[in-house]
Amino acid sequence: MSRLLVTLTMALLTLGPWLAPAQAQNTPLRIEITDGVIEPLPYAVPEFVAETQGSNQVAKDISRVIAEDLNGTGLFREIPAKAHISSITNFGSPVQYADWKAINAQALITGGVAVRGNELEVKFRVYDVFAGTELGNGLRFKGTVDGWRRMAHKVADAVYSRITGEGGYFDSRVVYVAETGPKNDRKKRLAVMDYDGANLQYLTDSSAIVLAPRFSPTGDRVLYTSYETGFPQVYVLDVGSVRRKVLSNESGTMSFAPRFSPDGKSVVMSVTEAGNTDLYQMDIGSGRRQRLTSTPSIETAPSYSPDGSKIVFESDRSGTQQLYIMNAAGGEATRISFGKGRYGTPVWSPRGDLIAFTKQHNGRFHIGVMRTDGSEERLLTASFLDEGPTWSPNGRVIMFTRETRGAGGAATLYSVDVSGRNLKPVKISGGGSDPSWSPLQ
Repeated sequence: MSRLLVTLTMALLTLGPWLAPAQAQNTPLRIEITDGVIEPLPYAVPEFVAETQGSNQVAKDISRVIAEDLNGTGLFREIPAKAHISSITNFGSPVQYADWKAINAQALITGGVAVRGNELEVKFRVYDVFAGTELGNGLRFKGTVDGWRRMAHKVADAVYSRITGEGGYFDSRVVYVAETGPKNDRKKRLAVMDYDGANLQYLTDSSAIVLAPRFSPTGDRVLYTSYETGFPQVYVLDVGSVRRKVLSNESGTMSFAPRFSPDGKSVVMSVTEAGNTDLYQMDIGSGRRQRLTSTPSIETAPSYSPDGSKIVFESDRSGTQQLYIMNAAGGEATRISFGKGRYGTPVWSPRGDLIAFTKQHNGRFHIGVMRTDGSEERLLTASFLDEGPTWSPNGRVIMFTRETRGAGGAATLYSVDVSGRNLKPVKISGGGSDPSWSPLQ
């Protein structure tokens, strides 16, 4: 296991509220997120105070990652350091609210960083400038110097949550298919990275085609489909050790499009046997399989509801690709997509209220969302080829694959807010497809 992964999985500790409780307040500082245009909230994050010798650079780096996390949401606008009137030279000093009001900062984030050998401590506070009060209690995180980026993400998650009222998503990772080479000879291998593209690690080589990686609910395992035997088979891989094993290799069958159940004990996948493709559920521990569908159509791309009671999937049983929902134990399925075009790759939101999907209509591909009964369909993107959505842990952002047209076309990753705002490319090295977002770490 790499030194980085040891840090990410073991070293970081949240020590909880440690400062005096904030004053009782009825503050107006809150971003109300709607489907309309949102004016980004102006905030300031002075460089965190270096409290020990040798901590200056990491203090600067942590401050920058926090700002990049918040700025990247499209909900926050950073006031540059050159506009600051006050400087924070001591983490415990009183805040000069008038100076921050003068530059129209509505929120202020201050912090202190201490490095002692290989140990790192980060503490921070968030203030409502116009109310003149602190938002919540201060927090501190302890870990190793190698884990400084994760600490920065945790601070940004806390700030985001206090101001929006929603859970954060910065302290998360994404597994995807890294792609290199020309379109007619593309090499593919599994890769995992922080949500913002940092700390890239390859999990497989490029000797075989790999598809559709999916994180487990605990973020320590990945399901994926590999063609290393010449036929698609589902594998499960331990992210820490990079050890893997085939999950389904029944003679005469092909398996693909796997997805973990919310408790991580079972997997639902497509299995092709005797020319027919149906959905099966497999208990990981025992290997026992249960057939969930039995139709002459192709049933694929299953995804569990957050409570594990239902499965949404795509099927061509009506003559074209459409979306259906059934009980997790199988049985009668109900169609939920009725718009024009073809629907596929449905994924249930972590909040349970929406389903994201890929839609093809009039020669264009879209990423869209709908209610679980198929109502209130909204298309968030449109391009030559958009497909394969995955949800952020808080259900606010969707990441997906976008591919450009032509012989030189390439696939990369994009993200968009669930309201359709803030469409942007994800920072990755080279090409990429089939993203899957982890839970918060």
